[in-house]
Amino acid sequence: MASEKTRIREEFSKELEEERPLTKAELRREIISTILYLLTVFVLIFLFIHFVGQRTVVIGSSMENTLSNGDNLIIDKISYRFRAPERFEVVVFPYQYNEDTFYIKRVIGLPGERVRIDTDGTIYINGEVLEEHYGREVILNPGRASQEITLGEDEYFLLGDNRNNSEDSRFDDVGNVRGEDLIGRAWVRIYPFDEMGKVE
Repeated sequence: MASEKTRIREEFSKELEEERPLTKAELRREIISTILYLLTVFVLIFLFIHFVGQRTVVIGSSMENTLSNGDNLIIDKISYRFRAPERFEVVVFPYQYNEDTFYIKRVIGLPGERVRIDTDGTIYINGEVLEEHYGREVILNPGRASQEITLGEDEYFLLGDNRNNSEDSRFDDVGNVRGEDLIGRAWVRIYPFDEMGKVE
């Protein structure tokens, strides 16, 4: 019985010790620890946003049916530091005539290739028909690509999937887009939730 009372007394004393107020030194350590933790989190978020990935929102319908107005995406900003963009990847780049405006399009022509679109809307790469299924409809206006375009060593020919409602490389205000201007590739859709997943 005595040992039971002793055990209860010891447990009660431990609880009292645990509930005692922090000393000034302990409080200072807790505050510094919390500040360092928050700073680390903010630095990691900053590095992620600027060098690895970034959230962006699609505005407009130029990429339908692949992407729709209001879709939230994560842009992969690191891949192109290690490899060149590939055909059919969806990329983001700044619009040259309007600061803080970014376009999202699909890579069709690669550096050094010749691109042409005929009056039937067929896309040719180096004289061969490009087999692709991303276009929402047949191209009605080939624009500058009605004449064969030869891409430079760091130039890409980009099209929106909504071919007849897209301002893209067919038109002079976009034209051929340099690889160094590509911010990254559309990687994952995070909203709407029922369409979450990797961007095709």
